[in-house]
Amino acid sequence: MSRADDGSLRFGLFHAPFHSKRLNPTYALERDLLLTEHLDRLGFEEIWYGEHHSGGMEMIAAPELMVAAAAQRTKYIRLGTGVKSLPYHHPFMLAEAMAQLDHMTRGRAMFGVGPGALPSDAIMIGIPVGELRRRMEEGLDAIVALFKGETVTRKSEWFELHKARLSVGCFSKPMMELAVTTIRSPAGVVAAARHGAGLLTLGPMDDAVLDHHVANWRIYEDECQKHGHVADRSKWRITLMMHVAETREQAMADAAWGIREFNDYTHDVVPAPPGIPRDTVDLVGAALEKQVAIIGTPDDAIREIERVYNKLGGFGAVLLFGNDLAPWPAQCRSFELIAEFVKPHFARANVLRQASYDATARVIGEFRQTALTATTAATQAYQGKR
Repeated sequence: MSRADDGSLRFGLFHAPFHSKRLNPTYALERDLLLTEHLDRLGFEEIWYGEHHSGGMEMIAAPELMVAAAAQRTKYIRLGTGVKSLPYHHPFMLAEAMAQLDHMTRGRAMFGVGPGALPSDAIMIGIPVGELRRRMEEGLDAIVALFKGETVTRKSEWFELHKARLSVGCFSKPMMELAVTTIRSPAGVVAAARHGAGLLTLGPMDDAVLDHHVANWRIYEDECQKHGHVADRSKWRITLMMHVAETREQAMADAAWGIREFNDYTHDVVPAPPGIPRDTVDLVGAALEKQVAIIGTPDDAIREIERVYNKLGGFGAVLLFGNDLAPWPAQCRSFELIAEFVKPHFARANVLRQASYDATARVIGEFRQTALTATTAATQAYQGKR
């Protein structure tokens, strides 16, 4: 696994997804799998699928089904639930399903968990919104114990376990990779640290929000130490909304295609306060000004990722925030440009090639003279024989 402390970064996609309400839903799900295949070919390291049950745009209800389907269509990319809302599921049944998925993917599956993002989901199934975080922590404690092979007996107000143990257990040892979502409050980092899990950090990337992330990381380090775990920055994943094109003008024109529908969704459905007023005329310009998104060229993306990386002190992976800001062909091209120019910058993939180029350029005059001398000598030798 790449480590944040050597400057290398993994790249992936956090795919809720945010699909236009105009898009054919059957095709949208197929397109999500096509995108996973595309990212696999491009060398992206991971993709995380969300779980939502209302709101219209975040339309994947069962991320584990996406993982199972995607595993059959890909070779290398790792596949995660981003995330399973633990209060909605009995922990034993969910642990059994994820352990099976770990075997079916030969260890490529990752288990991302959270309390549930949309209050409208919880209300439909009779869960008080104020209970979600506590229930997530209770469910997580039970699942981790089951993953470790323990026999678990415990009773809460919403689930019971009586000498429960997994029938098979995880393929990955000691257990499959686990990550917990965090946004602004420290609750997620405390839950993750208790079990040595990684962090999936969501939200915009302005300096004030990044300061909160820095503070939360310090809490994570302290809590990890309390529970005997190492706070590993390589397991810290940061989500960034991003669209790139060959020129800034093209990128901004692409993003203008879908940004208004996405901004309306942040006003109408998302519980967090919206970042951009609904009546803003230039939404793309506002997104750039408020540091909500990276919209520009690959060089712009490199500059902004480095800003976030340096502000946070390092992390392990950039997860692009999946949505329909741009038309589908432009989305595919954006991922291609990121794979072609942004990823290799942070992976230091071209260090040896550049060194070879520079070494040759320094002595090319000498090489040319040597080649000219050899050519002249060969010509003279030929003429002498004649």
